[in-house]
Order: sequence, then structure tokens, then C-alpha cells
Amino acid sequence: MAQNEPTNESASGQCLCGSVTLVAKGVETHIHSCHCTMCRKWSGGPALAASVASVAFTGEEHITRFDSSDWAQRGFCNRCGTNLFYYLKPAQQYMLWTGVFDDAEQFSLAGEIYIDEKPGGYNFAGDHPRLTGAEFMASLEPPAGA
Repeated sequence: MAQNEPTNESASGQCLCGSVTLVAKGVETHIHSCHCTMCRKWSGGPALAASVASVAFTGEEHITRFDSSDWAQRGFCNRCGTNLFYYLKPAQQYMLWTGVFDDAEQFSLAGEIYIDEKPGGYNFAGDHPRLTGAEFMASLEPPAGA
């Protein structure tokens, strides 16, 4: 499977207490870790999240959404505190925390972002791209003349 190629299958998951369940489609199995200060403060460590084409939640009344910036929202279970997702508002794109999926074996680390904000106390093994915050943000910009 090519890097960032979504699976053709659905993937299910839930929060720690089971109040929120989900079914996601088009789950990208090659994931990235974010070491930005905001992700680390929110989750207590680096973010490991998978992009999905779509997601359906049950127990929506137990999801609290927090606008962490003008362009992003974070969601968690308001009963057990499980971090569920990062939602990019302009793209209407969900990134689900890999820990909520029932099958975590499907994921492999494909890269790391905001490595310039990563504390020195941990390192992920493997040969994969590692981008600073500036490099990552530049990668989101359209090429000159486009």
C-alpha cells in the first residue's frame, strides 16, 4: 500500500467508557505524529492521529468540542475525557486519535511534524520524514505560480 493511501474498509472505535462510538471510512493507515506544544498540552504527549474520509459518531451528546484556534477544533468525551479528534474546519477534515480505534495494529508511523517543539525525553525510531513547524507549514502552501 502506498504511503497515505486510505484503506477501503471501515474502522470502528470508542472512547474509554464507551459513551462515544465511531465508524470511520477511508482511514489512512500511514500516520504522522505531531509534537507541537498545543497537541502535547491537550493529549499529554505527542499526537498520533489518522486522517479519515468520513466518520459517524454515536453518543454525540457526550462529545465536547473545543475551538483551539480559528481554524481547528478538538473533541473529547465529556464523561471519561478520552481525546477523540482534531477537526480542521476549512477542509472539514477529521483526524482521529489512533488510540480510539479498536484495531491499532493497522497503523504505522510515516512521519513527524513540529520536531523543533519536541522535548528531548523521547524519540521515535525509524527512517521517516521529520519536519520542523516552519517546514510543515510551508508544505501546506501551494507552489509559487500555482
